[in-house]
Amino acid sequence: MIARKSGRWVLLLGLTLGLAQPAGSQSALPGLGHAEGISLGAERQLGDRIARELYRDPDYFEDPVLDEYLHRLWDPLVQAAVRRGELTAELRERFAWRIMIGRDRSINAFALPGGYLGVHLGLIAAVGSDDELASVLAHELSHVTQRHIARSMDDQARMTPWLIGSMILGALAASKSAQGAQALIVGGQAAVLQQQLSYSRDMEREADRIGYGVLVEAGYDPRGFAGMFGRLQQASALNDSGSFPYLRSHPLTTERIADMQARQSLQLPGAAPAPALVQSLMAARARVLALQGVDTLRAGAVEPGAELRTQKVEWAARLYAAALAQLQLREPALALRHVQQLQGLVADDPAAARLVRLLHAEVMSRQGRHEAALQAVLASPLPPVWPRPELIAIAQALAQLPGHALLEETQSQLRALLLRDAGDAQAWQVLAQVHRARGQALAALRAEGEAQVARMDDSGAIDRFRAAQDLARKGPLQPGDHIEASIVDSRLREAQARVRAFLEQQRGGARLALDQGVRQ
Repeated sequence: MIARKSGRWVLLLGLTLGLAQPAGSQSALPGLGHAEGISLGAERQLGDRIARELYRDPDYFEDPVLDEYLHRLWDPLVQAAVRRGELTAELRERFAWRIMIGRDRSINAFALPGGYLGVHLGLIAAVGSDDELASVLAHELSHVTQRHIARSMDDQARMTPWLIGSMILGALAASKSAQGAQALIVGGQAAVLQQQLSYSRDMEREADRIGYGVLVEAGYDPRGFAGMFGRLQQASALNDSGSFPYLRSHPLTTERIADMQARQSLQLPGAAPAPALVQSLMAARARVLALQGVDTLRAGAVEPGAELRTQKVEWAARLYAAALAQLQLREPALALRHVQQLQGLVADDPAAARLVRLLHAEVMSRQGRHEAALQAVLASPLPPVWPRPELIAIAQALAQLPGHALLEETQSQLRALLLRDAGDAQAWQVLAQVHRARGQALAALRAEGEAQVARMDDSGAIDRFRAAQDLARKGPLQPGDHIEASIVDSRLREAQARVRAFLEQQRGGARLALDQGVRQ
């Protein structure tokens, strides 16, 4: 999948968080408000509706290694927000709290209604430290915990969440087809497009202030905030030809920069942290996975020169990027050569060595050497609960090795993971592959249906659940299949009910949009 330079993700950010107004334009941005214009449930429904479209977009990207990296930074921020009282128990329970990765080179992150957050690969590639990336996540988290999106809607001329969703989805459709956008916006087009949802300056200052406190409480270096501001400001001065949408949705004013510098000056001085090897490898991974076309991948696959051999972190990052780029170019033999160089270079850093083992497994899988991929992951002992990237890699390898002794344990580990997070679509998908490798066809179909549910594709889920029902009727059933069949029946009814409710909501929303358009 290759990201489009101006795809749904960029358009979505612009209309969800608001584009900066041109000089001299008349804007009617809301004040801080009181968030009574939209309920928690309605905000979550709106977020679900937008996320449903993002899951279908080619820019949506699943990568266990980057997912884990982002969550390693994100989870301490969430816990810090709870300790500070910024994140209430009700909000934590009712919102989705999902991070979605967009395969785009732009420096960008955004918060959606209902607790969904989007992060572009370009942002991960551009930051210089974990603290800088954590500062962006803390800022976006604060937009959500303070319900700035709901508060922005408060005075938007009585626009309903459905109508607001139509506006955002209209922008998504516009990236594909102007006719599709017009059909989605329907009769409320004029009323909706005249008013953009935008964060006010007060909201930006509030997200800075609260985000800074959350960042410090979580144990990150507060210089990450000022460093990220400086990086974005420099990027804006050099080039703002569409590559830096974060600057337009979150405009950096001199007041905001000065405020952050003042906050930083109150902290005890100390030496700037040295470049971290793991962060550099993750930045390299994001940079390569966002590359478009063979020529750019060829440029990324160039082996670093000898002059970098004294700069361990930069040399390792370049080798990692070259290996991954060659893998994307379907040249696994060349990628393996760089992986072997990396193994010796990072041997004294356990966290970095682990990332290289996972890359080694990717290379082996691409060569069709699934047993070697498995051994690459298992080269170092795993803890009793396998980390998610290792679990996904092991399951994908074992799916090609029917009868392997590790299949049962892998199945057990995946089920335990899904008990903790039933919305993990990728885990459901690889569980389906493991079921098939063990000859458990009914369980595999059910897991495929659950993966579609997790991606909010109820029509796809209904198809898989019905296929499971047909298989169960034909028989004979294996031990345990009666339970699976019962679960399938229940999950099918739930998916069908959601589709009916969604269609009814669509009809009601279209009628309301038409009425508002007529009144205009």
